[in-house]
Amino acid sequence: MENLIEQIVKELVDKPDEVTVTPVESERTIIYELHVGDGDLGKVIGKRGRTAGALRTIISAISAKGGGKRALLEIVE
Repeated sequence: MENLIEQIVKELVDKPDEVTVTPVESERTIIYELHVGDGDLGKVIGKRGRTAGALRTIISAISAKGGGKRALLEIVE
């Protein structure tokens, strides 16, 4: 899942080398913390949050199909 998020986001931003995804695991959920370089935050969020919403939809659909823990995406400044 980390690799998928990283690949998608690297295609969207100007500084792909600064993209990192860190999983934070708890008992029932996995939170993927996404860090991007300066100036790339707006590209990941998109107009009215549509790009971020699409990423979150993909992540939750994959985790639901797997039947495991609930997965969330958190975009960190």
